[in-house]
Amino acid sequence: MADRRGDTWKRHISEQLRMRDRVQRQAFEEIISQYNRLLEKSDMQAVLSERYQSDGPRGSQLSAADGGMRGDIQQEMSQMRIKHQEELTELHKKRGELAQNVIELNNQIQLKDKEIQRNEAKLVPCLSTQIATLEGDCRKLNTFLQDLERANQMLKDEYDALQITFSALEEKLRRTTEDNQELVSRWMAEKAQEANRLNAENEKDCRRRQAKLQKELADAAKEPLPLDPDDDIEVLAEDGGKGPGEASSPSRSLSRTPRGRSECWAKRCGLSCFQEAHDGEVNAVRFSPGSRLLATGGMDRRVKLWEVVSGHCEPKGALTGSNAGITSIEFDSAGSYLLAASNDFASRIWTVDDFRLRHTLTGHSGKVLAARFLLDNTRIVSGSYDRTLKLWDLRSKVCMKTVFAGSSCNDIVCTEQCVMSGHFDKKVRFWDIRAESIVRELELQGRVTSLDLSQERTELLTCSRDDLLKIIDLRTNTVRHTFSAPGFKCGADWTRVCFSPDSNYVVGGSADGGVYVWNVLTGKLERLLDKHHSSAINAVSWSPSGAFVLSVEKGSKAVLWSDL
Repeated sequence: MADRRGDTWKRHISEQLRMRDRVQRQAFEEIISQYNRLLEKSDMQAVLSERYQSDGPRGSQLSAADGGMRGDIQQEMSQMRIKHQEELTELHKKRGELAQNVIELNNQIQLKDKEIQRNEAKLVPCLSTQIATLEGDCRKLNTFLQDLERANQMLKDEYDALQITFSALEEKLRRTTEDNQELVSRWMAEKAQEANRLNAENEKDCRRRQAKLQKELADAAKEPLPLDPDDDIEVLAEDGGKGPGEASSPSRSLSRTPRGRSECWAKRCGLSCFQEAHDGEVNAVRFSPGSRLLATGGMDRRVKLWEVVSGHCEPKGALTGSNAGITSIEFDSAGSYLLAASNDFASRIWTVDDFRLRHTLTGHSGKVLAARFLLDNTRIVSGSYDRTLKLWDLRSKVCMKTVFAGSSCNDIVCTEQCVMSGHFDKKVRFWDIRAESIVRELELQGRVTSLDLSQERTELLTCSRDDLLKIIDLRTNTVRHTFSAPGFKCGADWTRVCFSPDSNYVVGGSADGGVYVWNVLTGKLERLLDKHHSSAINAVSWSPSGAFVLSVEKGSKAVLWSDL
């Protein structure tokens, strides 16, 4: 750094001197050129003089004619000598002036040199300090550079080692992937064999039940059975031989609509039966539409089918194939298929008649908490803990659409073109199936645990962790009723509530084991059934006839409530 600064000021002085030389030389160039010409003429004159002197002895012998010519030349030479003498005098004069200029310039140079020496004397200490500082910085930078080079070499060695390790791991991953594919193929083959075995066992069980049923029917055909007036059986009167009083019996039987059954059940509900339904917690329950068949699902990974006969639940069979606990159950509109969501990230469909597993829908990355048939029964909507909703096509068995909801989905209900989902973030979202977008949102005061639609599909029943049940008018998007009761407490994030078949009542289970029934018209608590559950109730379902309500709990118990 110091050498570079020294070269700089030296170069600056040299440039200044060259500039001065150029400026001052222009004033003397003409004088010097004239001086050079005079010197040349002087040299020429000296040569001619010597020549004339050498030619002197011969000149005396020349003729008189040559004398005149010599006089002319001598006269010309004298004139040239005078002229050259004048030019020489002028040149001496200019040389004196130039010498004076040179002296003055030398004096100026000496002054400048002294000034330069003074400036150097002033700059040397400062420059010495800066040079020392810069040399120290340079040493530090050299040390730092050496450290960086060592670190770089170390990192390079580590990179080479990691590259070797990565290559080994990549090869291991390739082998593991091949092994995994082989294991998956074997697992799928074993799963297919297991499904065939289960289907064969189900067929055997079905044949045994059919044989038993045929035998019971044959035995029952031998003796007459009394007609139960409370059964929803249409009795056709004969055209003749009946009086007015007898003809009114069928009309009385036909007048027992679901609304009448719901009102009767709410006013004089009694215990029908209770039993151990599953080996562990029971999470879901659902009645089949238009029949006495119902299904329950529990943490034992099974869906059990039951038939209500004379006020009691008789087991009909079990649907197997799930690898984790069941979270939701749904029948299709005809009651032929059963859809169940489970904690193994999948939804499954069985046929009710032969208990066969028909479809397994996988694709979620979290527990599937709800799954519902759309009204056409050819598509399914599932909601998961992974904060997505998926639309499935049963004909192609593929996922048609995936919608990110932003929060865990706890329950789903569907209309023709709209899907309503209840979420962990306290919101009910309304989705347009065709546009894959949210039509609107409604925020409640607690996490939404359950949704249910009224019979006319114009009202939505919600249950949330703030221990409130609300009915939302879907036409105005406003809360029409809010239900609560002392002691009622929502026991889980998947506690299910439902409407009665005529939508005049709502029923829900509490964390204290009580079943609460509210009247929609009055908004008041109609009944409280709190004697037979020993733990929090997870779900309730009202039969399509309005005669029964089944409640299931976190224990293994299911209780059937009846108006009989």
